[in-house]
Parts: sequence; C-alpha cells; structure tokens
Amino acid sequence: MRTVTVVGHRGDPYRVRENTVGSVRSAVARGADAVEVDVRLTRDGVPVLLHDDTLKRLWGVDRPLDRLTLAEVRRLTGPAGVPTLAEALAAAGGHRLMLDLPGATEASVRAIVGTVRECGAAERVYYCSGAAAMLLVRAADPAAEIALTWTTLAPPRPVLLDAVAPRWLNYRFGLVGRALADRVHRDGLLVAAWTADTRRSMRRLILSGADSITTNRVDALASVLRRGKEHRT
Repeated sequence: MRTVTVVGHRGDPYRVRENTVGSVRSAVARGADAVEVDVRLTRDGVPVLLHDDTLKRLWGVDRPLDRLTLAEVRRLTGPAGVPTLAEALAAAGGHRLMLDLPGATEASVRAIVGTVRECGAAERVYYCSGAAAMLLVRAADPAAEIALTWTTLAPPRPVLLDAVAPRWLNYRFGLVGRALADRVHRDGLLVAAWTADTRRSMRRLILSGADSITTNRVDALASVLRRGKEHRT
C-alpha cells in the first residue's frame, strides 16, 4: 500500500507561530511525519529558522537577519522566539526535518549542512528549494536527500537531474495531477506537493499519486489519510 508523507509547513502555523520550536512540536504531535522549516544564517553564521530576510512580519522588528548576531536575535524575539537549527532538530525528536533554504549562498549551505552533521541528523534531514540552492547542497553533501522544487509542468532537463540527483520533485499542489505523477514515477522519482490546506485538494493529490503533501493543516491531512485507510479495510 502506498504511503503518503505528511509534512507540516513551517510547523503547525495555524496554532503556533511558524518556524518555532513550539510549532515543530505541535506539528509532530498532530501527526506530521516530517516538518518543513526555513533556514537562514545570522550575522555570526548561526543557522536559525526564519522564512523572511527580516524579523518584521513575524516578530514586529524591522531588522535584517543577516545584520544581527544570534544574541541580538534572542534579545529581540525572546526565549520562545527564533530558534537555532540545532534546537529545531532536537525538538523534532526522531521525526524528519525538510529544510528549505531561502536566500541560499555557498557559505550558508556549508554552515547548514555542517550543523546537520554536528547534530548527527543527516539521516533525518532532507533539503528543498530551487535548482541553484540544491546544486550547492549537492556540492556540500554528496549523500544529501533532495526535494528539487519545480514550478512548471515541463520536466527538468536531464543534465540538471544528473547534477542535483534529487529523490523528490517538489511541486506547487495545483500542478500535480495523475499524468505528472505517473511521469515522475516512471523517471524513478517521488512526487512532493505544497501547500495543500483543504480536504478536497488533499484527497485530489492522494488520488493523483502524490507521495508527500506539505500542509498548514497537519491534523486535517492526517484525518483524510486515516479515513481513506479505514475505507480500504
């Protein structure tokens, strides 16, 4: 029987502020198999969880992350604020983290991959982003598991697939249908979809053959999958 991986988008953001330790823990508690988080570097080179390049949207502080040290980030966002990647890995326990790398550079990717290794977490981490970032990940870690984010129905060129060597192709959920999933599977890859939040879209993706679904509503997706399993038995 095919298994669909439930991925919490930035944790469990409808209940707990996104990209925080509390959000990671909430997603896991509500049935996530993995949690997608965004990772950037502070000015002193520490990987932390933040999607935007400033603290303004989430924390009300209009300061660029790359101009702040970790100590300054702690002071500005408080004890339950922006966590380090190492703290998020600890919070996830045995569950997987899917690391999205907005604003990736060679230096940031090296630091992020290095932190994963230092935490002994290489087996429970995989990476997602566009081609440029994933090429940097592949160079930093030849064994890394990669979900290459792809935003068109046209397939990636073979030369790119050879260079990135992804395990997954990661699509916006509206692009995923049976024909696309069948083609990706014929190529020996898995289909990941983001970010589906209605039960209708979740069911459509499951029927289309998606192998992983990223959602802001982990409990809803877990419920859809559970009911589908019950109907089959």
